[in-house]
Amino acid sequence: MMQRYFISLFLSLSSLVCLAQPHVAAHRGYWKTEGSAQNSIASLKKAAEIGCWGSEFDVWLTADGIPVVYHDSTIDGIRIEDTTYATLMNHRLQNGEFLPTLQQYLQEAKLHPNCRLIFEIKPHRGEKRDGMIAELSVELVNMLGLADRTDYISFSKHVCKKVHELAPEAKVAYLNGELSPKEIKELGWTGIDYNTKIFEKNPDWALEAKKLGLEVNVWTVDGDDALKRFAKMPGIDIITTNEPQVLMNITREMNTFTDCQQKIEDKYRIH
Repeated sequence: MMQRYFISLFLSLSSLVCLAQPHVAAHRGYWKTEGSAQNSIASLKKAAEIGCWGSEFDVWLTADGIPVVYHDSTIDGIRIEDTTYATLMNHRLQNGEFLPTLQQYLQEAKLHPNCRLIFEIKPHRGEKRDGMIAELSVELVNMLGLADRTDYISFSKHVCKKVHELAPEAKVAYLNGELSPKEIKELGWTGIDYNTKIFEKNPDWALEAKKLGLEVNVWTVDGDDALKRFAKMPGIDIITTNEPQVLMNITREMNTFTDCQQKIEDKYRIH
């Protein structure tokens, strides 16, 4: 009886910290490793190779309507929106790769079916340009057969609205952080993808979003302490990080703990 009491106590206490492990999304791919660079095709490959659930990337539209994968609005001091692809195509990323087009990036993604695509569409100059990049993005994703594993995110409300209009079944999450989970739900979008500071300011939003059936992503979480804190935070589905390998080790430890708890429950038939 005494042994069963202590086992029950252990399981009751452990259940307080035993939470669902969040998915690992590599921020701009897995670029903090040899031969890689932010938003490079190599970073996508490497994210898939280490087993990341997903890989996030950023897309801009050139002046002549070619979507390219890059984070900043300028490359080598040249504004992407104001420049033709022919002018930009020979610019290189830090690992030596040429600036990839979205089509090149998505064609590589087809080779890694277990890695989800976290597709950030950057806010452009005005709603017309926002609409153009949204249409081209959805068109390319559908054309290459990647709709079932692509999540769209944006700081632009207009982009989110346009993507939802074009692909009503697609996952669409808002990035900016000023809209409450209730407001996101009313817009018909599927999730919130907010910075760590937003969740620190609004600690109830993650669970509120979950109750509304929304998916919850937090960015950009780096450092062992922060990763552990958000990995254990109730309501967090996905963590976007520049350190995916570190987060994967943390979630692996959490899984080991869960497995240990399950074995104890099975052995003593405590439910």
